[in-house]
Amino acid sequence: MNDAPARSSRQISDAIEDDIVTGKLAPGAKLDEAGLSQRFEISRTPVREALRFLSERGMVRLIRNRGAFVAEMTVPELVEMFEVMAELEGMSARLCARRLTPQLAKELQAAHQACGDASQQQEEADDYYYCNEAFHDVIYRGCQNTFLVEQARLLRRRLQAYRRMQLRFPRRINDSVGEHQEIVDAILAGDGGRAERHAKNHVLIQGERFADFVAMIGAEAHANRTAGRPASRP
Repeated sequence: MNDAPARSSRQISDAIEDDIVTGKLAPGAKLDEAGLSQRFEISRTPVREALRFLSERGMVRLIRNRGAFVAEMTVPELVEMFEVMAELEGMSARLCARRLTPQLAKELQAAHQACGDASQQQEEADDYYYCNEAFHDVIYRGCQNTFLVEQARLLRRRLQAYRRMQLRFPRRINDSVGEHQEIVDAILAGDGGRAERHAKNHVLIQGERFADFVAMIGAEAHANRTAGRPASRP
């Protein structure tokens, strides 16, 4: 079977994530390698890599001798994770404001500019998401705290599908760019307290809109049921 370059394991994992978040794949559903290989017209190797990526993000459970299954995650669990994510992002920004080097200051501004450029392509929310990820990675490196960075990246992986989905709300990308500007200004000014506050609000704004996000998932699930496809449990 010919593996087209466009069908990378990263893109396959993104597609499966979308199916999980929108309810096309219900919590606890088995992910069949053969079926996924046929669906994406690709060999099983990149499918296995995609499932491994999703397992690392907490979206999929890999069970020995049984296979891969969609992880079950409740709304209260997601809310709690967003709260912790806000604290980790805030601490990272505060330390970054205190410890930022001239080189990382340039990288932070460049990453912010890349987000601004990507925001002009509103139909490509995933492109903006990955620029956004790079922006936050600069802040992580700037905080110069390895343990903090490890914990933040681990939780970001767990929340990746849900954060990507939220960028599809009207004006969310534009709002995100504006929030980035506030974070950048505070960090470059060396104002750790202000940087922490803006970074926390940047994530908590997403959390406060979680009800809208859940409503979107519900609408997607209803559409899936109407179309005769499996949906997640309420």
